[in-house]
Amino acid sequence: MRKTITIGDLGTIITGKTPPTTNKNYYGDYAVFIKPTDISEQSKYTYETEEMYSKLAAEKYESSLIPKGAICVPCIGTIGTKMTMAPCDCYTNQSINSIVCNENYDNEYVYYLIKNFLPGLKAYNLGTASGREYVSKSNFEKIELVAEQNKTIQKRIGVILSRYDSLIENYQKQINLLEEAAQRLYKEWFVDLHFPGHENTKIVDGVPEGWEKKKLVEIADIVMGQSPKSEYYNNEFKGLPFHQGVGSYGNRFVVDNTYSTSFTRIAEPNSVLFSVRAPVGRLNITKNKVVIGRGLAAMTHKKGYQSYLFYLLKERFFKDNIIGNGAIFASISKNELHNLDFITPTDDLAIQFNTIAGNLDDEIMKADTQICLLTEARDRLLPKLMNGEIKV
Repeated sequence: MRKTITIGDLGTIITGKTPPTTNKNYYGDYAVFIKPTDISEQSKYTYETEEMYSKLAAEKYESSLIPKGAICVPCIGTIGTKMTMAPCDCYTNQSINSIVCNENYDNEYVYYLIKNFLPGLKAYNLGTASGREYVSKSNFEKIELVAEQNKTIQKRIGVILSRYDSLIENYQKQINLLEEAAQRLYKEWFVDLHFPGHENTKIVDGVPEGWEKKKLVEIADIVMGQSPKSEYYNNEFKGLPFHQGVGSYGNRFVVDNTYSTSFTRIAEPNSVLFSVRAPVGRLNITKNKVVIGRGLAAMTHKKGYQSYLFYLLKERFFKDNIIGNGAIFASISKNELHNLDFITPTDDLAIQFNTIAGNLDDEIMKADTQICLLTEARDRLLPKLMNGEIKV
């Protein structure tokens, strides 16, 4: 039996807390701390976070602890696009309202119930003085949904949809392992200098003979993004997709489902996308031709060594906002980006690495294609299960 309920009827709603950033003692490695920027639109769970609570913070904000399986929904900032299920007992920041289900509702079912509703959250946006989207906890609790009341049926629906996400997660793990393998090889060859033939190569001024220091603009062709004026946009999905920024880590490939435009700052297929605004240094790869906004630069290796270029950049920009010397940047200018220095190997080595890493990247692309197919199948099935069109 299905009936209209409120989100508050599903269980307890807990709003997270952000400890003062001025007190470093609140941050450490004791407990997972999820922020909206950590959440991927393509992943059910959020395993990696930019920051974690210390034991001191966990004790201070104990009332904000959410259990494994809680459904976490960002309600401040950009809403209606992201949500996650807590992978363990953890904490969230104040932008997230979490649903801790009561005994009448199955966690998995509620996750998909909210996921099916998620775009509709924007209709409850009250906004803030600064223009950010905002749904208060009290209004979030009052939102009405139609939910299945038979818990056995809830569990069946949850199991069906979870199978898709389990397969998606397995493919994502494959992608991570393949990418880690390529990155380890890059480090072994070009950082630790254990490249093929290193035993017989002279070291001159601290680098192997034949290697050179080059600026990024000498290595790659770089297109700086520029956001189009309003007249270039359309709502009919004609022209090319438009991207303002790079997704969070773990989302290597850009999802081409945003705006369309006829603007001319273009990233060609297989371009490396680089975030030039906070968080500086996030990397992605385009699957199709896209238009890029001012938050991005698109790069192609001058000799076509795209896999080499990706892992060259990934070695330097291994963490949000971090440049090699540890300085933190809110943005990086065109001139600064162009003039970043890199030690580059001989062409022969770059080609060898690009071939090996390119084969791994081909496997990554195949896994990503499977993720896209599974995601499409799940998303077609989701509303049909939730509105009772398909009986289980």
